[in-house]
Amino acid sequence: MDLRTMAKAIATLARDRDEPRWVKGAFLREIKMALEVLRAARTRGALVWLVAALVVVIGATAYGQIALNAWNKPFYDAISARDLNMFIYELGVFGVIAGALLALNVAQTWLNQMTRMKLREALTRDLFAQWLAPKRAFMLTGDISENPDQRIHEDARHLADLITDLGVGLLQAALLLASFIGVLWGLSEGVVFQWGGMRFSIPGYMVWSALLYAGLASLASWRVGRPLIGLNAEHYAREADLRFALVHANEHKEGIAVYHGETEERERLDALFDRLLLLLRRLVTATTNLTWVTAGYGWFTIVAPILVAAPAYFSGALSIGGLFMSAGAFTQVQQSLRWFVDNAGAIADWRATLHRVAAFRLALRDIDKVGAEVGRIEFAPSPDSKVTIDDLKVYLRSGCLSLGEPHIEVAPGERLLIVGAPGIGKTSFFRAMAGLWKWGGGRIALPHKAAALTAGAAPAEENPVMFLSKRPF
Repeated sequence: MDLRTMAKAIATLARDRDEPRWVKGAFLREIKMALEVLRAARTRGALVWLVAALVVVIGATAYGQIALNAWNKPFYDAISARDLNMFIYELGVFGVIAGALLALNVAQTWLNQMTRMKLREALTRDLFAQWLAPKRAFMLTGDISENPDQRIHEDARHLADLITDLGVGLLQAALLLASFIGVLWGLSEGVVFQWGGMRFSIPGYMVWSALLYAGLASLASWRVGRPLIGLNAEHYAREADLRFALVHANEHKEGIAVYHGETEERERLDALFDRLLLLLRRLVTATTNLTWVTAGYGWFTIVAPILVAAPAYFSGALSIGGLFMSAGAFTQVQQSLRWFVDNAGAIADWRATLHRVAAFRLALRDIDKVGAEVGRIEFAPSPDSKVTIDDLKVYLRSGCLSLGEPHIEVAPGERLLIVGAPGIGKTSFFRAMAGLWKWGGGRIALPHKAAALTAGAAPAEENPVMFLSKRPF
């Protein structure tokens, strides 16, 4: 590969890293990444036990809900028959069921919070390790490198919360659906229709009604709420930009005051805030549109179970207690099926947050693969404690940087001045000397401990060569 082709390759690689690659990434790849993080986490054992305990508690809660629904029939039948003794007895039964459900709810809350904490620990520690792997934080460029603190701190916390809440909610909805769909199917046998002098029944009538009712609402919620995915991702990015600008202004408040830069800083902050407000208006519109679907569905749900069970009640096949039991079972089934409707906004939020965290982590992992086919600068230990540079070429986005002298030797105690026009690449040359930019050609020989350091070894206690970055650390 000639020099021009290699320089062009570096420019292409840099440009590819600048693009928001997470937009192109497949959803399954992001899920696979999250599973890899959890498998490698040191909190994996605790998470397994927490999830197992959640399954047990949610299963017991579903059983309690079945008992509570079955309690409706004798309780309301006792009211209808004005049977005081049976009424008091059923109140005692309710106390036992409600007490057990209360204890289960408290246990589920504790398990939920602990799962959030352990998930966040796993995600955050993994991002710490990926971000601060040798040279990765420096090499990360483009949009994906902006505000890594936001992705590691806020996005990881939010993602852990959403995974826990949505996962527990989905599991609970699935268990309740499996528990009550059989009850509702049996109750459907009492629903008889009359049409043109004919009497007929539809097997599983209430089940099919609940499926159709929740299915239509889920489809409408998905179509209306889908724009929230992209809007939420952009919202987090713009919030992070504004916060970073505020921190930057605070850190440089002395310089701003000395150079009377308050007006310029305020204009910059106003511009960032205007961008955020423009997005928030779009987010408000999208959320309002979704509320029409979710709230409308919720209001109609108040009467939907009674309407579905009414034919059986008015035909005499159901008592008043049976009507409330059927309505309760229908409510449980359709609430399980409407999980997607109730969580459409949260699912869009989870999808956007997963995008941001996964994109950041995948970009960090991909840095190690960048420029695999491009030439590298050779580092070697110097046998005589000199710094020796032979035919050094540094490949940049703009082309190839080289020194005016093909061979340079700097002995201990000697001084060397490198001059060039502003922007020509002097900083890039020193980054190459420090091992931060490795794409190029030629050879750099450093005193042996410094050469080992640039190759990625641990820092030596007494290193004969020290590099100073432009910004002190």
